[in-house]
Amino acid sequence: MSKILIVSNRLPLQFNIQYNEINVSPSVGGLATGMRSVHQDQNSKWIGWTGITEEEISESVKLKIEIQIAKEDCISVPLNSNDIEKYYDGFSNRTIWPLFHYFTEYTEYVQDFWDAYVDVNRKFARVVLENLETNDIVWIHDYQLLLLPRIIREKYPKVSIGFFLHIPFPSSEVFRMLPWREEILRGMLGSDLIGFHTYDYERHFLSTIRRMFGYDISFNEIKAEKRIIKADSFPMGIDYNKFQNAAIKKQQKSVKDRSKIQQDLDKHLLTTPGVKLILSIDRLDYTKGIAKRLFAFEHFLDKFPEYVEKVSLVMLCVPSRATVEKYQEMKNEVDQLVGRINGKYATINWTPIWYFYRSLPFENLIDLFTTCDVALLTPIRDGMNLVAKEYIASRIDKKGVLVLSEMTGASKEMSEAILINPNSLEEVASALNEALSMPDEEQIKRNTFMQNRLKRYNIDKWASEFLSTLNSVKKSQQDYLAKKITSKIEKDILNKFQKAHNRILFLDYDGTLTGFKPNPDMAAPDKELYQILDSLANVKRTELVLISGRDRVTFDKWYEGRKYSMITEHGVWSKIPGGEWTQIEQINVEWKDSVRPLIDFYVDRTPGSFLEEKNYSLVWHFRKADPDLGASRANELKDELTSLIVNNNLEILEGNKVIEIKNAGINKGRAAMYKIGNNKYDFILGIGDDWTDEYLFEELPKNAVTIKVGMTNTYAKYNLETFQEVRKFLVKLSSISF
Repeated sequence: MSKILIVSNRLPLQFNIQYNEINVSPSVGGLATGMRSVHQDQNSKWIGWTGITEEEISESVKLKIEIQIAKEDCISVPLNSNDIEKYYDGFSNRTIWPLFHYFTEYTEYVQDFWDAYVDVNRKFARVVLENLETNDIVWIHDYQLLLLPRIIREKYPKVSIGFFLHIPFPSSEVFRMLPWREEILRGMLGSDLIGFHTYDYERHFLSTIRRMFGYDISFNEIKAEKRIIKADSFPMGIDYNKFQNAAIKKQQKSVKDRSKIQQDLDKHLLTTPGVKLILSIDRLDYTKGIAKRLFAFEHFLDKFPEYVEKVSLVMLCVPSRATVEKYQEMKNEVDQLVGRINGKYATINWTPIWYFYRSLPFENLIDLFTTCDVALLTPIRDGMNLVAKEYIASRIDKKGVLVLSEMTGASKEMSEAILINPNSLEEVASALNEALSMPDEEQIKRNTFMQNRLKRYNIDKWASEFLSTLNSVKKSQQDYLAKKITSKIEKDILNKFQKAHNRILFLDYDGTLTGFKPNPDMAAPDKELYQILDSLANVKRTELVLISGRDRVTFDKWYEGRKYSMITEHGVWSKIPGGEWTQIEQINVEWKDSVRPLIDFYVDRTPGSFLEEKNYSLVWHFRKADPDLGASRANELKDELTSLIVNNNLEILEGNKVIEIKNAGINKGRAAMYKIGNNKYDFILGIGDDWTDEYLFEELPKNAVTIKVGMTNTYAKYNLETFQEVRKFLVKLSSISF
């Protein structure tokens, strides 16, 4: 039976070792909490580091730990103190973490860190490979393991690999600052599916791939390394029922059975009626903007003095990377700010900021979620921020207001919250005033929308959608492979060709017989291509037809005097060897005068693009333009052409980095069938690379051999990956002995 191997830097377990005795408990944290239900409900093994270095445990304790984690369906990856110092504290958290969160000034580029990162990713790979079977699914998580997908792929080419990045992916301009950028990207591209929390992160990734490698990307599918790889956004949910039920259970407890923290909160609210509590929960990290949040709270008290002694900020800072100097400096800054603000405003009966520097168990988090009137979450940059969702899920009375940074992934789903720019003290202060004065009816209305959404798209839905998409990607890859011309299929085609008495071959030109060039005029046939085509044309009872969107003047220049038939401009003109050009279709080109100015406008707006005018069509080329700008302008141009196309009976043909406008109803399929006519061909071949050739594949008889060049969905029966493979195939056809 196949299983899921969940792989993350840390196992979802905490270990307490005293006197060689081990106590194991579930970890509290975004990924560990979020994936726990997936791990429990699926046939899975979780692979990761225990959190204890090899130097810290004896062999006897190590064996006990292995026994304990095996009971939890987990498998450990042994790491030493040097690994943690350089791979985790070093490259992961002093290079990747700040760079991906746009804190470039904090980013360190150290070769030793990178070397350790590579080494530890290989250590993870060894453990994965020891436990991997061909039909398993590998689901890798987060920025510490960006190289792992490719390492596994090299050993198991057909295994299903998903990768999810739980932090932002930066813009290409920021990412390219990384010296090891290509290795990181190729590591990620070892996956079949790459998941992000938001479309923005997905878009940044695809833009980076396009700019770095020039891979063909259709929507969110990357054609790379002889595979189809998909990038998609899956906003991570929470275990909604867990938080909702915990809040209900807490409400049902008697006063004496409530936690110490809840009793203290109840006492405070009882002795100071009308007081409001604002909750702030974060790991102590510079990406969370905690210092700016404190400045904003101070500005709020200055701007709205009526809230003095009426509002307290409950600030929980969870310790994080306490050994790193930058984090130590940050804690000192937060400590000093809290002390200064409390010293400035505190009275005998009131403390403006309740500051806790520690972790709290789940029960106490529920106490804070259900008691505080406002949640103030203002990260400078955050991949998702599940605390925002947990706060809303815990509000069983549907009251409470969420003030949320628009820089979080969660803000894309929680538009009913009060969204703010965390860098604006003014916005945060005004948002707090709005939140504290919001009527109950408005709070209930907003939270009802958010709760329904969170309940619907919970952690199980998130996981099932990711795994379902991963399965569909594998199916697409298999469909593509099913059409790939194997040695057996090739042999069958060659046999049919050899036994046939009357043959006709339809060959597209650009992208099929030759590669794409920055300028169409640079794509003239080379010596090798002439030799291949001449050999095919000399095969007895075989007619070779070049069928292209090219104009007839160009083809005359390239092929004058050769034994090829030619069809140009997608089926307008036809010519047999030694004959004259015959116009197959009668066409009106008056529409050009109204379309040409529009394309000229886009040429001016898109550096590197240009207009090619053919006799019966206009072509906008954007191969040399900036990849993202070109794609964006292409969509704009298509939108603007809509009315012109309808009114003038035109159609748009989209090729590889080109948009061609021509008369509707004229296509390669129609022209090919005109060419075939009543002739009795017992071998028909059609080869092409873009969707203009789909007309050819669709129109040719069912017994025809149709071949698509490249990785994409197609009507063609078979597939070859590149024009070089097409040439090799045609050489074999031409060299058959009769």
